[in-house]
Amino acid sequence: MRERHAYRAARRAREFEAFVAGAAGRLLHAATLLTAEAPDDNPRARRLLTLSLAHTFARWDGLRGEDPYDRTRQYLATRFARGAWHHHGGLVRSRPHPASPLAVLTPQERLIIVLRLYEGVAEEQAAALLGLSPERVRAICHRATTTLLRRPRDAAPAVQAVKAVPS
Repeated sequence: MRERHAYRAARRAREFEAFVAGAAGRLLHAATLLTAEAPDDNPRARRLLTLSLAHTFARWDGLRGEDPYDRTRQYLATRFARGAWHHHGGLVRSRPHPASPLAVLTPQERLIIVLRLYEGVAEEQAAALLGLSPERVRAICHRATTTLLRRPRDAAPAVQAVKAVPS
């Protein structure tokens, strides 16, 4: 009996290690986008990923055909949303790192942008995950995309005409 349990535990560990080897990079990038930290200095994102992977490992045997990547991504998103809610009194602006490409967005906007555009989660799935209507997810995604694509007013230097100097 002990041998069977040892064999199952070893197989479970190998399967989980293979999953982490294949998915951890993409999940860390998603967590870094969510936390709006610099890619080379992202302790909150690493902690968020570690908690998500630990949660997936604890439920590894109960997945029964369910995609572990989807489960981990779902926990990553809900853990981020819950953390943003508790730390910032709602999904409002936090203090992101200025080097982050999503630094100008609120945590809710970052969450929806990462789920919809980076991870490719369907609008209805994102809405169900976050407890919002699909129309609300669509509106937030549109607003966030507009914010990201809008050119900062002071970033474009004025073009000055150069006069030719007669020689």
